[in-house]
Amino acid sequence: MMAEAVPQALSAIPLMERYSTADLRVFSAEESARFLDRTIADPQRDATVAWELLYRLEPELYERLVAAEHLHPGILEWLPPHVPRIIEVGAGTGRLTLELVGHCDQLTAVEPAAPLRERLRAKLASVPNIRIISGFFDAVPLADQSAELVVACSALTPEPAHGGDRGLAEMERVCTAGGMVVIVWPNHPEWLARHGYRYLSFPGPMTMDFASPAEAVQLATIFYPHAVAEIKARGLRQVPYDVLGVNPPCDLAYRSIP
Repeated sequence: MMAEAVPQALSAIPLMERYSTADLRVFSAEESARFLDRTIADPQRDATVAWELLYRLEPELYERLVAAEHLHPGILEWLPPHVPRIIEVGAGTGRLTLELVGHCDQLTAVEPAAPLRERLRAKLASVPNIRIISGFFDAVPLADQSAELVVACSALTPEPAHGGDRGLAEMERVCTAGGMVVIVWPNHPEWLARHGYRYLSFPGPMTMDFASPAEAVQLATIFYPHAVAEIKARGLRQVPYDVLGVNPPCDLAYRSIP
């Protein structure tokens, strides 16, 4: 199902005020079982639900945000230069996927949100040897030992709805012996460390690079409302991550599979 355009009047509403419980009907039965089987199934009180609605109702808005988030070049340089097969879980609209294409002979991108899959498929329509399939972290629809490198970028968390321990185990299941699981821009490195993952962070200042100062203000109003005043005062399209209060995309956690 293609997402409908959001009226302009909604464009500057913060994420946590953006959707109502009426919007929950966009979820499939399988998605509802994962995201709504919670004590709070209200997108104005539960950030997890709000983000999942964003992916399905406003994928173009999500892409505007991702376009400003550039991964540290050290991450791409650190990844293996070439392996036969890569699986990326939670591929989104291709923040990392487009970079991985040149690192393997066959790439499988797994993404649960249909609107994001459609956008990713359009971007990679002319690229051979790539599969884009539906699947969740805790139910990757691939055989054991399907790839030498299994990757996720920013999407995996300890919460069961976004993977959790089961999702991490699934990523390890589809990785070959001697292969590697890599979590790029990890949300909870300490959780991964408890599962035997090693952590790397690459140095240097990083900014979110918006298309214009106006775009920076508009997207901050939606996603980082606490930072809007400072972003307006700076008047620049580049915004340091410390202004936003989030860790920059300069790190990863990895584990070699025995």
